[in-house]
Amino acid sequence: MSLQDSSQFIHRAAETIFTADALLITAGAGIGVDSGLPDFRGDQGFWRAYPALRGYSFIDMANPKWFATDPHRAWGFYGHRLNLYRSTRPHQGFHILKRWVCDKDHESFIFTSNVDGQFQKAGFDERIICECHGSIHHVQTFSSQSPIFAASSIHIKVDEEQVRVIGDLPTHPHLSGPIRPNILMFGDSTWCDRRTEAQEERFQAWRHVQHSVKVAVIELGGGTAIPSVRYTGEAFTQRNSAATLIRINPREADVPPALRARSISLAMGAHEALTAIDHAYQRLKDG
Repeated sequence: MSLQDSSQFIHRAAETIFTADALLITAGAGIGVDSGLPDFRGDQGFWRAYPALRGYSFIDMANPKWFATDPHRAWGFYGHRLNLYRSTRPHQGFHILKRWVCDKDHESFIFTSNVDGQFQKAGFDERIICECHGSIHHVQTFSSQSPIFAASSIHIKVDEEQVRVIGDLPTHPHLSGPIRPNILMFGDSTWCDRRTEAQEERFQAWRHVQHSVKVAVIELGGGTAIPSVRYTGEAFTQRNSAATLIRINPREADVPPALRARSISLAMGAHEALTAIDHAYQRLKDG
């Protein structure tokens, strides 16, 4: 993409967001990279973040079997991520998105495959967020009918070199027996989806109301390996003739041929793209 083309697409994106009645923000793992979170893209990226797990893929480790076979390793992996997400400050792009949402007369919504809670940390209302894979900031037992509780009382000390829990495994005062994160893992039969199901019901109700509303769909870092985020934004845009898809992804910015007339593609990182769009947005806002 040439600098001139990039500038044109950025201006189009700003106009689309400025004139929209509401926003649908769809976000995958790529949005968190600019906050300093690891990029697990491919085995090499995963091993850079977790050298002790070389030989295993992210899919291998994000599996509930480890809680049965080696719970200290399982909680070492998830405990490290919990500590990391708690200490990470969302980058400025999150706050740009929040400002745009506040500018709109109609309610906006967020759909994310991320489990890190960064949108909540950036100040977005919990009621307009759908976390399709659950949240690391909540825990449950090993039953798909388990109650779900916030993990705020859980503090885990991790040997980061070995990716193992130091000392006792975490427990929760309101849950008896072993616990696990309330995250949908690979090959998972014990994830309790009650919390996510309630979020999805709110998202469905929001989508129903927006069928005739002008919506800007802003997709950030949604990859093709786990395409939940891409499919959600594409499907919404296809159903809503007044919607425009803005796909922001440094590596996978292509859009389906059927949506090219109503889409804007930016091969950029989330922070870079949102900052550039916001400069153009503010000029439009200032008249």
